[in-house]
Amino acid sequence: MLQGSEPWSYGYDVSRNTGLRSGTLYPILIRLTERGWLEARWAEPERAGRPPRHLYRLTFEGRLAAAGAIEARRADKSRVRRARIQVAPS
Repeated sequence: MLQGSEPWSYGYDVSRNTGLRSGTLYPILIRLTERGWLEARWAEPERAGRPPRHLYRLTFEGRLAAAGAIEARRADKSRVRRARIQVAPS
Protein backbone atom coordinates (compact mmCIF):
# COMPACT_ATOMS: atom_id res chain seq x y z
CA MET A 1 0.00 0.00 0.00
CA LEU A 2 2.75 2.42 0.90
CA GLN A 3 4.94 1.68 -2.10
CA GLY A 4 2.41 0.56 -4.67
CA SER A 5 1.31 2.65 -7.61
CA GLU A 6 -2.30 1.55 -7.14
CA PRO A 7 -3.81 3.63 -4.34
CA TRP A 8 -6.64 1.18 -3.54
CA SER A 9 -5.97 -2.45 -2.59
CA TYR A 10 -8.22 -5.40 -1.92
CA GLY A 11 -7.73 -7.12 1.41
CA TYR A 12 -6.78 -10.28 -0.46
CA ASP A 13 -3.92 -8.44 -2.18
CA VAL A 14 -2.73 -7.04 1.15
CA SER A 15 -2.83 -10.57 2.55
CA ARG A 16 -0.73 -11.91 -0.32
CA ASN A 17 1.81 -9.08 -0.05
CA THR A 18 2.20 -9.36 3.73
CA GLY A 19 1.77 -13.09 4.24
CA LEU A 20 -0.87 -12.43 6.92
CA ARG A 21 -3.86 -14.72 7.09
CA SER A 22 -7.34 -13.24 6.94
CA GLY A 23 -8.03 -13.89 10.64
CA THR A 24 -5.03 -11.71 11.49
CA LEU A 25 -5.23 -9.17 8.68
CA TYR A 26 -8.87 -8.08 8.71
CA PRO A 27 -8.96 -7.12 12.41
CA ILE A 28 -5.83 -5.03 11.77
CA LEU A 29 -7.45 -3.37 8.75
CA ILE A 30 -10.54 -2.59 10.83
CA ARG A 31 -8.45 -1.03 13.64
CA LEU A 32 -6.41 1.04 11.18
CA THR A 33 -9.62 2.26 9.56
CA GLU A 34 -11.07 3.19 12.97
CA ARG A 35 -7.90 5.17 13.76
CA GLY A 36 -8.20 7.07 10.49
CA TRP A 37 -5.04 5.57 8.97
CA LEU A 38 -6.92 3.63 6.29
CA GLU A 39 -9.87 4.53 4.14
CA ALA A 40 -12.20 1.70 3.18
CA ARG A 41 -14.91 1.54 0.54
CA TRP A 42 -17.03 -1.09 -1.13
CA ALA A 43 -16.22 -2.00 -4.74
CA GLU A 44 -18.90 -3.27 -7.03
CA PRO A 45 -18.25 -6.81 -8.24
CA GLU A 46 -16.35 -7.19 -11.49
CA ARG A 47 -18.57 -10.09 -12.54
CA ALA A 48 -22.26 -10.68 -12.06
CA GLY A 49 -23.10 -12.94 -9.16
CA ARG A 50 -20.00 -12.02 -7.14
CA PRO A 51 -20.32 -10.13 -3.85
CA PRO A 52 -18.97 -6.58 -3.44
CA ARG A 53 -15.49 -6.37 -1.92
CA HIS A 54 -13.77 -3.90 0.36
CA LEU A 55 -10.98 -1.74 -0.99
CA TYR A 56 -8.44 -0.07 1.29
CA ARG A 57 -5.95 2.76 0.95
CA LEU A 58 -3.74 4.70 3.33
CA THR A 59 -4.90 8.14 4.36
CA PHE A 60 -2.43 11.01 4.67
CA GLU A 61 -2.20 10.29 8.41
CA GLY A 62 -1.69 6.61 7.65
CA ARG A 63 1.18 7.37 5.28
CA LEU A 64 2.83 9.56 7.93
CA ALA A 65 2.41 6.86 10.59
CA ALA A 66 3.74 4.15 8.26
CA ALA A 67 6.75 6.25 7.25
CA GLY A 68 7.47 6.98 10.93
CA ALA A 69 7.22 3.29 11.84
CA ILE A 70 9.56 2.34 8.99
CA GLU A 71 12.10 4.95 10.07
CA ALA A 72 11.89 3.82 13.71
CA ARG A 73 12.43 0.21 12.62
CA ARG A 74 15.50 1.20 10.60
CA ALA A 75 16.90 3.15 13.55
CA ASP A 76 16.35 0.15 15.86
CA LYS A 77 18.13 -2.17 13.43
CA SER A 78 21.02 0.27 13.19
CA ARG A 79 21.34 0.46 17.00
CA VAL A 80 21.32 -3.32 17.28
CA ARG A 81 23.96 -3.62 14.56
CA ARG A 82 26.21 -1.08 16.30
CA ALA A 83 25.74 -2.82 19.66
CA ARG A 84 26.76 -6.17 18.13
CA ILE A 85 29.88 -4.61 16.64
CA GLN A 86 30.84 -3.11 20.02
CA VAL A 87 30.52 -6.41 21.89
CA ALA A 88 32.14 -8.55 19.21
CA PRO A 89 35.20 -10.41 20.50
CA SER A 90 38.57 -8.99 19.46
